[in-house]
Amino acid sequence: MDDAIWDLPVRGPLPAEPDPVLVEGLSRISSATACAKLHAQGIRRTFIEGPRPLAQGQKIAGRVRTLQFMPQREDVASGLGQEYVERHTALWAVLERIEPGDVLLVQAYGSAYTGCFGDMLVRYFKRKGGAGIVVDGRIRDLPRVRGLNVPIWSTGATPHYASQAELFPWAYDVPVAVGGALALPGDLVVADDDGAVVVPRRRAQSVLEAAADHEQWERYSRARIEEGGALSDYYPLTPETRAEYERWRAVKESQ
Repeated sequence: MDDAIWDLPVRGPLPAEPDPVLVEGLSRISSATACAKLHAQGIRRTFIEGPRPLAQGQKIAGRVRTLQFMPQREDVASGLGQEYVERHTALWAVLERIEPGDVLLVQAYGSAYTGCFGDMLVRYFKRKGGAGIVVDGRIRDLPRVRGLNVPIWSTGATPHYASQAELFPWAYDVPVAVGGALALPGDLVVADDDGAVVVPRRRAQSVLEAAADHEQWERYSRARIEEGGALSDYYPLTPETRAEYERWRAVKESQ
């Protein structure tokens, strides 16, 4: 049996660029709507459980790029040497490949002891034009990172650097499991105050089309409820109030 050690970092192919019109459309819908429309299509595990926004009011949509941490094993990879070792890992490598508008999703098993990113790395990510970071783990240098105004979703903060504890940056642009959701390079992600949702690339157009109708009738229902309408009539729409909504929409579109 071959006893050769793996060459690191493991690297996947650069995913295809997304349709910018599609990304722009997804940026206008909420993560809740994206999640609900995927659920209606039978895609049920899209919510990235755990990471929360570093600052309220941030919203992003973009192409998924991935970074995978794996458990350390001292004969293969360890955190000894800190940044001098990490600079040759997937962590540094993926940042060099980030393109404008990318969202980096990081598999770190919800570790409370792994500071996947700090000031310098987030600063470089911003300079490369990245749209945001979703980390199933923690970050460090919190005050400086906040000051960079990069949209970040994480499970919290830690004083540790990325390979100081039990994990090591192993691979990038490969499939990852982030907060219980499968994310493939080239998928899309929508993230806001409710959290982050993975939108499979082949489902993005249908999600966008379904979301447009959903958000429009919700606006109509919201207005009717504010005017005194019954919740059971307007959320969700009944066949009767759906017909009412369709008449309202036809008038709006003709104006």
